Amino acid sequence: MGTSAAFHLAEAGADVLLLERDALASGSTSKGAGGVRAQFSDPLNVELALRSVRAFERFAERPGGDIDLRQVGYLFLLDRPEDADAFEAAVALQNELGVPSRMLSPREAGALSPLAGLDGVLAAAFCPIDGHASPEAVVAGYAAGARTLGATIVTDCAVTGIEAAGGAIRAVRTPRGEIETRTLVCCAGPWSREVAAMAGVELPVDPVLREIHYTAPVPDLPERIPMTIDFSTGFYFHREGPGLLFGMANRRQPAGFDAPADPDWLLAVLDVAERRCPRLPDLGLAGGWAGFYEVSPDHNALVGEATTVSRFLYATGFSGHGFLQGPAIGEILRDLVLRHEPFVDVAPLAVERFADGGSRPEHNVV
Repeated sequence: MGTSAAFHLAEAGADVLLLERDALASGSTSKGAGGVRAQFSDPLNVELALRSVRAFERFAERPGGDIDLRQVGYLFLLDRPEDADAFEAAVALQNELGVPSRMLSPREAGALSPLAGLDGVLAAAFCPIDGHASPEAVVAGYAAGARTLGATIVTDCAVTGIEAAGGAIRAVRTPRGEIETRTLVCCAGPWSREVAAMAGVELPVDPVLREIHYTAPVPDLPERIPMTIDFSTGFYFHREGPGLLFGMANRRQPAGFDAPADPDWLLAVLDVAERRCPRLPDLGLAGGWAGFYEVSPDHNALVGEATTVSRFLYATGFSGHGFLQGPAIGEILRDLVLRHEPFVDVAPLAVERFADGGSRPEHNVV
C-alpha cells in the first residue's frame, strides 16, 4: 500500500518520502497468499478490485517488472443454500460492473479444479481474471518506479512519534531525526492503530494471526489450478511452484500481536482438507509461515483523511484484501493528497462510519 501510494504520488510530481520500519514488504505483505480477485459483494469493493486487476495486468508496462501474475481464476465452492443465493446476487452485480464472473454447477467446478472435493457442494462461483501474484515483486516494482520518479525510500527507519499541533501535522520523529511535513499518509497495516495514536487519531484496526502452509513437490500436479476456496470454512489452496499452497481462517483466533496461535490448528485444516482437497493430506508438508491480517470491525477498509487532524490520511484495515486493492488505493491516496476527485467515491470507507453505528457490508470475506 505504501509503495503504491509513493509511486502514484511521485508520478504526479509530489515530493515523497516513504518510511519503512524494516525492509520493504517485510511485514504482512510478504506473509500473504498473493490472491488477486474481483469477486466481492459490495459494489465499492468490486470497483476497487477490478481497477487493481487491470493495473496488475499492465504492471510490466507501468511501473515495470514481472510480478508472476497467474490469472487462473478464483473458484468459490458453496455448500450452504444461503451462500449460493448471496453469490448469485454478487455475480449479477459484478457482471453489471464489468467483471466476467459466473455461477457454476458442481460438475463444472470439478472440471476447473480436479483436486477439489465436491461432497455437499451445491454450486460454485468463478471469475477467470482472478488469480494470484507475487506480493514482494509488486512492492519491488512500485518502489523502483517511485525511486525513478524522484521519491525517497528509507528502510530500517521506524516512526517513533508524530507532532500534531493546532489540528494539523507538523513533523514525524524517527531514530534518525525529525522530518518536517504537513501531510502524512498512514499505510501501516496491522500496526496502523499505534501509528495513528501518535497523532491522536483512532483507527480501529486489530492484528489477527493467519497461517499458511505448503506441500512438497507433486509430480503430476495440473498446470492450472484456480485459487479454490471452501467458502463455509475459509479453507483454500492453489498451485505454488511444484506444490500446493493452502490455508484456512481460524475464526476463533484472538486479536493481538502476542495472542497465542492454536497449536492444533494445522490438524483442523487437514481435517477440512480431507473433504475439500482429498489428496492434500498425503502430499507431504514442506513448510509454512504466519502473518497478520489487519482487521477492521466490518472487515472493510478504512480510507480517508482524519477529521480531527488535517492532512493525516490513512489506508488500512483491509482485512485480507489489501494487497489485491493496492493499485487502486494508491491512485486514490494520490488524489486525496492532491485534493483531486478520485475515480470512485471512498467517503463510505471513512473511519467515521463506525461512530455513526454504520458499516460496509461485504459477504465475500475469506
